[in-house]
Amino acid sequence: MATTWNLTPSHSSRLRRTLEDLLADCGVQINGHNPWDIRVFNEDFYARVLHQGSLGFGESYMERWWDVGDLEELIYRILKAQLDERVRTWRDVVAYLSAAFLNRQRRSRAFVVGERHYDIGNDLYERMLDPCMIYSCGYWENANTLEEAQRAKLDLVFRKLALQPGQRVLDVGCGWGGALEYAAREYGVEGVGVTISREQADYARKRCAGLPIEIRLEDYRETRGDFDHIYSIGMFEHVGPKNYRTYMQTMRRCLRPGGRFLLHTIGANRTSVRPGNDPWIEKYIFPNSKLPSESEISAAISGLFNVAGRQSIGIHYVRTLRAWRANFERYWPTLKKTRDDEFFRMWEFYLNSSAATFRSENADVWQWLLTP
Repeated sequence: MATTWNLTPSHSSRLRRTLEDLLADCGVQINGHNPWDIRVFNEDFYARVLHQGSLGFGESYMERWWDVGDLEELIYRILKAQLDERVRTWRDVVAYLSAAFLNRQRRSRAFVVGERHYDIGNDLYERMLDPCMIYSCGYWENANTLEEAQRAKLDLVFRKLALQPGQRVLDVGCGWGGALEYAAREYGVEGVGVTISREQADYARKRCAGLPIEIRLEDYRETRGDFDHIYSIGMFEHVGPKNYRTYMQTMRRCLRPGGRFLLHTIGANRTSVRPGNDPWIEKYIFPNSKLPSESEISAAISGLFNVAGRQSIGIHYVRTLRAWRANFERYWPTLKKTRDDEFFRMWEFYLNSSAATFRSENADVWQWLLTP
């Protein structure tokens, strides 16, 4: 990862002053005394961040080139001041061109994110998530624990769908099967879940054994069948703009007359958000992902669905992510038996930067209730 910059002292000093001036705009100091101030241990840090942007910022944290007492607050301040938009690199140009001209979420790449993110170890997700293993924003309106928040979110979804015993539902991006199991046990439905993660599929089949549930390892474009209702929780972020219309056409084809489709997705609020993925997130967390905008979703459903309701619950993701982070830190002594310090710092950077993103309102969580 690291690059040897071979900078002269004067050049290094200029780069440091440049970064210090940028950080000053969001109240952050180098080697200051606030919990959100950056402590630098490697003088090449300044060149790396200014030349590599978010990728260099994240990687240098993973490699302990710098540290901070309150990582979430630091990134929140950077995002609130839109500092990430002011430091652009050649990687941003590549990401722009890639998003503009390539379909990075095409069928042949559908399983990449499953292999690189969801298949990295069920032990990690068992300890970080709630007992249902719901890997999406909880609903904390009347909840005090992560488990309560996730069950409340599932009830929110299923009440909007008006699930009735005996109905057949489709869960697009079913994860580890927790939502389908809950729907079957609490609402008396039968269903089909699809996922692009082999680890998730195996786990979900065991979880749902004995229930009228089928788990399929397949891309959504391959899904066939007819269903009373469809829901998709935290999966649309992997579809990609060039496939939104195909996705919606598939959902419409699978939905019976009079049915409902609930789309739960993270969405981009900031209009200047990169057309491609953030380089660090792309490399380490969610390859080929892209947050949709409200206008993109509206265009994709045009002529296929009517909007029966739309709710924003993004503020609830901050508390969800903090709960995940607390669980991850609590169980790290067990998890680190098969993982190293760099993984710990990578995952910490991911969870903290995600919480900061929702705090800064750069992203939201939307629930779209759609009818044919």
